Amino acid sequence: MTAVPAGHQRFVVPSEAIDAQVLIIDDEPQIRRALARVLEERGARVVDAATGTEGLALAASENPDLVVLDIGLPDIAGDVVCRELRAWSQVPIVVLSARHSEVEKVRLLDLGADDYLTKPFGSAELVARVRAHLRRSTVAESELPAVIRAGSIEIDFHRRGAFRDGERLHLTPLEWSLLRTMATQAGRTLTHRQLFDAVWARSHGNASQYLRVFITALRKKIEPDPSAPQLIVTEPGVGYRFEIPRPA
Repeated sequence: MTAVPAGHQRFVVPSEAIDAQVLIIDDEPQIRRALARVLEERGARVVDAATGTEGLALAASENPDLVVLDIGLPDIAGDVVCRELRAWSQVPIVVLSARHSEVEKVRLLDLGADDYLTKPFGSAELVARVRAHLRRSTVAESELPAVIRAGSIEIDFHRRGAFRDGERLHLTPLEWSLLRTMATQAGRTLTHRQLFDAVWARSHGNASQYLRVFITALRKKIEPDPSAPQLIVTEPGVGYRFEIPRPA
């Protein structure tokens, strides 16, 4: 592979440092160096591997906080590495690939990857994704705050509802279940199948068709402008991601 992150000039991001250890698994030395430089400039501690075998060994010995995994490895396919990692670890996995196929993205996310970046990508995007997954991974679901604030919306897990300016929004049980599933994994792209299985608790039926109807209805209730959604973001052909807007 020759693809490298786009816009790899030194990039200064005025936000929190990355206080974590990141494992980079990529067979291209220049890619590993570029990724390591971007992350280390922001405070991360980086270990790296050139093969899937070495990467799995380092994941076991170093216990990293996050794994950046390239799919095109020389010894073991990246999807196999992803599946093996997920069999014994819940570490966030951000996959890198030069492939643009939606089918490929869905397959990897269903295998247990937390996110997918298509080469080339910018430094700011990589850093933002890494930070988002590190934040999410440090909070177990049982330790989630009672309320998540997303723009003008408050999602109250104790009262099992969403509120705007103190007024409860009228969500159906399925809409609430869908919103809760996405909000508790904010920043993570969930595939149509993952959402369908979590909310409808079944593995048959047209997941994308069901979801399209309920996502449209939910957006009308929680989005400031449903035609330009900011909270429930569509990943075309893949699924949906719940985003919590950063304060201005």
